[in-house]
Amino acid sequence: MSKNLLIVLLPLAGSLITGLLGRRLGNRLSQLVTIAGVGLAMLISIQVFLAVAVGEAPVIHEPVFSWIVSGDFQVAFALLIDRLTAVMLIVVTGVSTMVHIYSVGYMAEDPDQPRFFSYLSLFTFAMLVLVTGDNFLQLFFGWEGVGLASYLLIGFWFKKESACNAAIKAFLVNRVGDFGFALGIFAIFMVFGTLDYQQVFHMAATGQFPPTVDFLFWGPVDTITLICLLLFVGAMGKSAQLGLHTWLPDAMEGPTPVSALIHAATMVTAGVFMVCRASPLFELSETALAVVTIVGALTAFFAATVGLVQNDIKRVIAYSTCSQLGYMFFAAGVSAYAAAMFHLMTHAFFKALLFLGAGAVINAMHHEQDMRRMGGLKAKIPITYALMMIGTLALTGFPFLAGFYSKDAILESAFAAHTATGTFAWTLGILAAVMTTFYSFRLVFMTFHGRPADRHAWDHAHEAPWSIRAPLLVLALGAVFAGWIGMPLVGEGWFGPGVFVAAGHDALAHSHHVSAWVKWLPFGMFLIGLGLAWYLYIKNPNLPPAMAEVWAGTYRFLANAWYFDRLYDTLFVGPAKAIGRGLWKTGDETIIDGYGVNGLAATCVRLARRMGRAQTGYVYHYAFAMLVGVLVLATWYG
Repeated sequence: MSKNLLIVLLPLAGSLITGLLGRRLGNRLSQLVTIAGVGLAMLISIQVFLAVAVGEAPVIHEPVFSWIVSGDFQVAFALLIDRLTAVMLIVVTGVSTMVHIYSVGYMAEDPDQPRFFSYLSLFTFAMLVLVTGDNFLQLFFGWEGVGLASYLLIGFWFKKESACNAAIKAFLVNRVGDFGFALGIFAIFMVFGTLDYQQVFHMAATGQFPPTVDFLFWGPVDTITLICLLLFVGAMGKSAQLGLHTWLPDAMEGPTPVSALIHAATMVTAGVFMVCRASPLFELSETALAVVTIVGALTAFFAATVGLVQNDIKRVIAYSTCSQLGYMFFAAGVSAYAAAMFHLMTHAFFKALLFLGAGAVINAMHHEQDMRRMGGLKAKIPITYALMMIGTLALTGFPFLAGFYSKDAILESAFAAHTATGTFAWTLGILAAVMTTFYSFRLVFMTFHGRPADRHAWDHAHEAPWSIRAPLLVLALGAVFAGWIGMPLVGEGWFGPGVFVAAGHDALAHSHHVSAWVKWLPFGMFLIGLGLAWYLYIKNPNLPPAMAEVWAGTYRFLANAWYFDRLYDTLFVGPAKAIGRGLWKTGDETIIDGYGVNGLAATCVRLARRMGRAQTGYVYHYAFAMLVGVLVLATWYG
């Protein structure tokens, strides 16, 4: 067994051992088994990354076994590790290992720890399958696997109704996106006759496909545009883009380590990875690229506006994740795939740091998540405060931290694209940047500064154990140095054959030569956002509630996330319930039960009773009936 295959199988082994034998192993051994599995996978991933990124093996292609053979349809389970995959391996295994270690302290009082750690490792396995596959079917297998694991993790506390509802919502919303994704894969097979990346991309590049196909009632449509848009629908669901984003904030009902693993570094970035992997297809469709750019920009702006007024500490970070994913997508939309992957990598570190730091705050406040009940925690948990500040500065693009390099690369690429959609994305990205700084420091000021809102909880607040703080320190190093280390990612063709950029789509190359004001404008937005947050939450803390009253309509609009949930309730949930109730009351109870099963039974009973009345038990009644019968027959035949 090769070491490359061990990267995928070690987390699966840990999940199976813990899941099947967890009660016998106990909490400690279950933790040790799963941490050892993902930890070893991380170490091997580092070796593979160095071999692919630094050594002389730019691409590793390793068939494992023949998976599906049915006539001409053949799919192998194989590993494809190029620089694009190698970056994802570092991100997935690195963050997963930190989350596993963090969970030892955070879940210390939970009675179902073996099940929790089994789910974490199962999720890691599925994500690794997704990023290492060499064909669209293997990608889809991992895609659905992370969906299943996320459902299990979000609903881990299944006795909590809100957690169950959030898990179901995440599962159903992702099914909408995955339906489009599956149609896209079906279309790829129908058009190209294969699902292998290399063959599909080669045939697409050489024009070996019909230019149009018939699609439902639209008639002939552009083949590549149709395929790319269907694939992007899947990315919208998995990566919580505008329209299919509603599951992401509700998913905060799961344990905080789940929030960090799923919503910071892995599952939600699967859509970004898929678009970058399928860049040879997207580059052939200007329409698809424009849609990706516009949806990404709108998501970045939308989520940033909603984050301004959230009071749940985890929901603020969740909407921040949604916004940053929008940045990644509009980077891919202007063909700056390297910038999208660069931000994916840096974002994984500082967003995981923020989520896990929020978990440490929640732990210190005895599971309180409302920032309005916090305040003054800087004096009680100074280490957590310092680490959260590092994550916040990295997110907001403070110079020379991780986000400064990657987010600026995206904004500069959008500006340098010199297209209508690129300019649109750059404008919304700049606006989202100032809002990102505002809501991020609003979180810091409400949580750590000012006077304690709950004196009793403040008195008992304390630093988390080292099993929680140690992973935060490691992630903080990533938040500080990942941008500097990852700068080669946005160099000329660093990803090699892993990413394809068509001629003329050179926004990333031109981004290095934009004017100085374009480069420093994001820092200016940082200063404006920081100044507003300081003025409203440190200088005049009574002003925000007054502003919320004055602009009550706008406040409610943002607090309710633009009323998307209410809109979907009206358009889909309400009618679906009405149809279900009608089928239940009318179809089942009235027709099937009333006229069918129960009605037929009641009719038989009534007939039996009437016939029963004729059975008097008197012989002369029966003799009289026989005589009448004989007379009737004689008359009829006579």
